[in-house]
Amino acid sequence: MLAPKAFLDALSDQASRLFSGDTAQPRAELESQFKVLMQGAFSKLDLVSREEFDSQMVVLARTRARLEALEKQVAELDARMSAAPATQAAEPAADQAAS
Repeated sequence: MLAPKAFLDALSDQASRLFSGDTAQPRAELESQFKVLMQGAFSKLDLVSREEFDSQMVVLARTRARLEALEKQVAELDARMSAAPATQAAEPAADQAAS
């Protein structure tokens, strides 16, 4: 992959050659050639489409919500585990006092 400065320099050189031709080209032809030029330049970059980005954002949001739910569940289980030994320790002392 080209460095950003090298990429922009190459793009600028190609655009200059495209627009500085000896013959005047119609606007539609210039636009189509520039579009092809830009598509070629973008294909060399590591880009994703907007649709792929949006779908990954949905997956990330679902994953984040699931992670938060699991963290809450673990915290609740830790609280139960912490409370259980205290309850178990209190029961034998109560049994000995009753005897």
